[in-house]
Amino acid sequence: MPDLPEYSGGCQCGAIRFHVRGELTDSSICHCRMCQKAFGAYYAPLVSVRTVDFRWTRGEPRRFASSNLVRRGFCPDCGTPLTYEAPDGMAIAAGAFDEPARLPPTVQYGTEAKLPFVDTLASLRVIRDQDDPEMALLQGLVSHQHPDHDTP
Repeated sequence: MPDLPEYSGGCQCGAIRFHVRGELTDSSICHCRMCQKAFGAYYAPLVSVRTVDFRWTRGEPRRFASSNLVRRGFCPDCGTPLTYEAPDGMAIAAGAFDEPARLPPTVQYGTEAKLPFVDTLASLRVIRDQDDPEMALLQGLVSHQHPDHDTP
């Protein structure tokens, strides 16, 4: 049996962690208004885990029924959006994975609600942190986010 890829992730405070074993091939972006609100963002990046071995390894999300068919999971401690749960399976927020760069989106849904400027985001002016004069305000910043790996 070939070795299957493994992934881990969780919320930003570390109260909830998960582990995935298997090929993750269904990564998407959803532009629907419900996903915009659930993520507080222009769109929701999601990765389906319905065909792989998925388990919560620390804690479990609280759920909100955003419709009669869908529940949204989130960390009750820090508020991180974590799941989209529908009758056909569950998807995990792509940014909740420890290595989200491994999971590029392959399809977009809900494009009828896509905000008109989303396709031009890559053309915006870029300011790197070291070149941002306002970063001086954050010199003493100490992150309280959970690291991007499992901990005891």
